[in-house]
Amino acid sequence: MNPTPSQTNTVAPLQGGMLWFAAIILAAANFVAVLDMTIANVSVPTIAGGLGATSSQGTWVITSYAVAEAITVPLTGWLAARFGAVRVFTVAMALFGGFSALCGLANSLGMLVFARICQGFAGGPLMPLSQTLLLRIFPKEKATAAVGIWSMTTLVAPVLGPILGGYICDEYAWPWIFNINLPIAFACAFIAWKLLKRYEEPLVRNPIDRIGLALLIVWVGSLQLVLDEGKNLDWFASPEIIVLSVIAAIGFVIFMIWELHEEHPIVDLRVFRHRGFSASVLTISLAFAAFFGANVLTPQWLQTYMGYTSTQAGMATAWTGVFAVFVAPLAAGLSAKVDPRKLVFGGVLWLGIVCLWRTIATTDMGYWEVAMPLMAMGLGLPFFFIPLTGLAMASVDQPEMASAAGLMNFLRTLSGAFATSLITTMWEDQTTVNHAELIALSDADQMLQKFFEGMGSAGEATLQNIDRLINAQAVMLATNQVMSIVGLSFIVAAFAIWLAPKPQRKIDPAEASGH
Repeated sequence: MNPTPSQTNTVAPLQGGMLWFAAIILAAANFVAVLDMTIANVSVPTIAGGLGATSSQGTWVITSYAVAEAITVPLTGWLAARFGAVRVFTVAMALFGGFSALCGLANSLGMLVFARICQGFAGGPLMPLSQTLLLRIFPKEKATAAVGIWSMTTLVAPVLGPILGGYICDEYAWPWIFNINLPIAFACAFIAWKLLKRYEEPLVRNPIDRIGLALLIVWVGSLQLVLDEGKNLDWFASPEIIVLSVIAAIGFVIFMIWELHEEHPIVDLRVFRHRGFSASVLTISLAFAAFFGANVLTPQWLQTYMGYTSTQAGMATAWTGVFAVFVAPLAAGLSAKVDPRKLVFGGVLWLGIVCLWRTIATTDMGYWEVAMPLMAMGLGLPFFFIPLTGLAMASVDQPEMASAAGLMNFLRTLSGAFATSLITTMWEDQTTVNHAELIALSDADQMLQKFFEGMGSAGEATLQNIDRLINAQAVMLATNQVMSIVGLSFIVAAFAIWLAPKPQRKIDPAEASGH
């Protein structure tokens, strides 16, 4: 017989191996949800070609998922209170698997975009609920290690997404990008319900905030479209982007006013009254934007201008995740003993220093010269993400946990999307500027022409060689310039954590979960 909410407290909690098995299941659910944000990025040309669409139309495969996910992430708190966190998690996981199968079966772009929207709606609650349930099932003394596992899946999944997507497209076929989710999703849903239903809490049957939901869909959808399509439409030179920006801005203001005065808001913005939570969210948004931006830029630079295959670029960037996984247990252990603000400050400052180190890159760099700074970044990631997540969650009251987790994941996702658009646009624009400045150096141009003519090249071939060489240097300079901005962003984020008050108690995520 299934335990009712009133019986929950009398049911024996999970222990030993079963407890860690449950943690792995929850982390795996979070992993596939985050993975699907980036797994299709490098595969858009292949997917678009297979479905008879252009590459620009193919970007809707990414946009549709991101918009849907961004809408449902902040709804998690209300959904969990209304239907039960375990029940919502299990249903969302099963639906995620079902809609992944629909993506794999799509025979037109329209069908694939529809399936990706549905997949995004299902995937949104998985990130915050996997975090909330981990904090609910773990005893206080082991909670930081559990949050460490969850945090690392959030950081490693975006790194592995493009690598896995590119490999699957090269070796198999694009539908397998989505089909690999099926066994994971259905297994996680079944096992999670069996293991976690004992942790279901009494339901709070609040009415649906229909106006708040409509406003959320309008402003988030408009903003996401601005971020995703801005570069293709030349930003504010496009009437469509201007209209969408105005709708997003007005919708956001009305949404904020409505939600702060609504008795049962769809998104509980009142959690921002906790200064520790607000400072943590500000820090994680700035730092994750910088991390995500660098993570998007690096493989593009390696594949497009350094002659790396997608597999080689993936192997180089994967070092960040590998080193982060090894350091995570140390960060988790220290976060239970040391002022988390000090760990976050040190970790994020280290990431900024490493990015500034990366500003001296050259086109002559070998594989290991590229990989070394990426390894160093992996050493700093756990020291920012693990204690910061714990500090944010321990700063809010127990009933606000699901809402707080949803808001934090939402703002982190949005900052990553914003950084992706901003950095790729900045990189391309700066490359154009650098190219023009290098061409203006007429003496260098003449020297290069003499060099290539001395090598036996002449006429049009000489000019093409000169342009190729100048373009490579222009891109390299732009990459270093953007990396310096990323580094400075990390440093600003490091200092932002000191806006949080000094913890008056030992910051342990388990305390925030009420266990």
